[in-house]
Amino acid sequence: MLHRMDKKQFTLLSSLATHPASLSQRQLSSLTGYALGSVNAVYRECARQGYLSEGAITPLGLDALEPYRVKRAIFLAAGFSARLAPITFNTPKPLVQVNGTRIIDGLIDACLALDIKEIYVVRGYLAGQFDQLLAKYPMVKFLENPAYNESNNITSAVVAKEHFANAYVFEADLLIRSPNVLTPYHWQSDFLAVWKGRSDDWCFTVDKKGIIQSEQMGGFNTWQMVGISYWSAGDGAQLAIDLPYAAQLPGGKEQFWEQVPLSVCRNHYQVALRPCSATDIREIDTFRELKAIDPSYEV
Repeated sequence: MLHRMDKKQFTLLSSLATHPASLSQRQLSSLTGYALGSVNAVYRECARQGYLSEGAITPLGLDALEPYRVKRAIFLAAGFSARLAPITFNTPKPLVQVNGTRIIDGLIDACLALDIKEIYVVRGYLAGQFDQLLAKYPMVKFLENPAYNESNNITSAVVAKEHFANAYVFEADLLIRSPNVLTPYHWQSDFLAVWKGRSDDWCFTVDKKGIIQSEQMGGFNTWQMVGISYWSAGDGAQLAIDLPYAAQLPGGKEQFWEQVPLSVCRNHYQVALRPCSATDIREIDTFRELKAIDPSYEV
């Protein structure tokens, strides 16, 4: 039976597992943010457990990381995206091309680079157009949301509720600029966010341990939500219960899906904030923004 590791062991092992070159303890100290003495102690314990041998992670170490590995990805792609009209009159936003590449392709490619091959796309608006993905991505499985036009994206999450365990969940209209912002291992459920001096978008407040305490629209000196999150096995199983429960509450279908773990059923979850840079991912909200990124739309 595998010993359950602590967070420092996880951080050290996942760092070694995701870096092809062997790392010295000094390099690990710089990478993890732990003091050199702490890294040395954790390193010795991992070696004693059989997770490391001669500076490299062992098959037993990889097995110990397995419960923390991302195994699947869910793309919420059912909506109309009115703010990107007129381009979305005939094309779902995730399939819009930016400089010759569909928006969703960059996200799927980043998942495949992490060996995430279980991929679900929740579709609704112009659903048949998503079939074109199968030529390049035959592993994609489609989930249908016939209620996409009658609700917020909570109904898309309900459609995918059985697949949230060990899963990345994406808004499918994000232009990924730094694929390495996605990582193969996560200690706990988390939401990507970027620090903003001022924001008019959805933002998080966090406690001293980096756990999200609330979500609100706009703010100053705040963490702005990025539409990418990861859900652990336990939290994914809980979401399979809480998502349909919340959707059936009065006004439930008007909610965004993330309000379920962050507000409606918040006592069931401890969701961490994972910082990223504003240059890592960009959401194209309007046709004007699309034209600024891809001049070919200037006609």
